[in-house]
Amino acid sequence: MIHGDLDQVDTEILKLLQHDAALTHKEISLKLHKSIATIHERIRRLKEQGYIKRIVAILDRKKINRNLIAFSHVLLKEHTAKTLIEFETEVSKFGEVMECLQMTGAHDFILRIATKDMDAYHEFLRNKLATLPNITTVQSYFVLSEPKSETAYPL
Repeated sequence: MIHGDLDQVDTEILKLLQHDAALTHKEISLKLHKSIATIHERIRRLKEQGYIKRIVAILDRKKINRNLIAFSHVLLKEHTAKTLIEFETEVSKFGEVMECLQMTGAHDFILRIATKDMDAYHEFLRNKLATLPNITTVQSYFVLSEPKSETAYPL
């Protein structure tokens, strides 16, 4: 059991949807030996309760020309609530930024950035990220290969 409100059926529904959100209620009902109405109601409840935030298609980044993935560690000059919120708000506007994570440790944030190539990353860094106030350093690491990339949480 992953959370107080979830039973085994809810957990199995979440597992199935994490691996293929295109499954119909009928297909899920057949796999779990439950009625379509039961599956429909449970999925509706899981959405209402926030277990399912949204349903998306996961694209092949190389087919859409996002060949370069960078993890950029950002250190800010100040750590006031206002400064942190402003940075989060502004960096979230950049389409290249796939994730913005506030961290403990040597850096304040880690950004996962997807661009076409190194030239596009350089342009992003120089013309977008580096224009934000209060940045002390940006240290970037580039993905060479991707032996595992998972979106489904173990339940």
